[in-house]
Amino acid sequence: MSKSNQAPIGFSAAPPPSAPPSYAQAMGGVPPQAPYYPQPAPPGVYGHPDTQQPFLKDQARPTIVTTIVPLGRQSTHMICPHCQAEINTATKTAPSRTAWLASLLICLLGCPLGCCLIPFCMDDCMNTEHNCPNCKAYLGQHARN
Repeated sequence: MSKSNQAPIGFSAAPPPSAPPSYAQAMGGVPPQAPYYPQPAPPGVYGHPDTQQPFLKDQARPTIVTTIVPLGRQSTHMICPHCQAEINTATKTAPSRTAWLASLLICLLGCPLGCCLIPFCMDDCMNTEHNCPNCKAYLGQHARN
């Protein structure tokens, strides 16, 4: 077989006539007319350098806002709200109420010889507790009830 230099069917070999429009052109935006230069405040207005401004000796520290991170069965990457460190949570699992109830039900049905321990080996029957590995603070729990 020989390769030809022809374009596939439905395509032309010529480049497009022009570049696509910019985002502002496509969205109908208005370009800025000139750069913005802030105007100084007149004297006597709060914020002017000549105006006496109140000074608080014990100013409050800035508040750090963190987002709520969904916690699952695996470790989660987040910022600890207690120590503000970027961490992967440390996890610890424990049996849930579902595991205990399933174990009791298996025992009552007549399978007490080890079968009642099966729910304690299943991941779907476990709760996962998340802690900060840096400051050891409790961060939350993924509950399977």
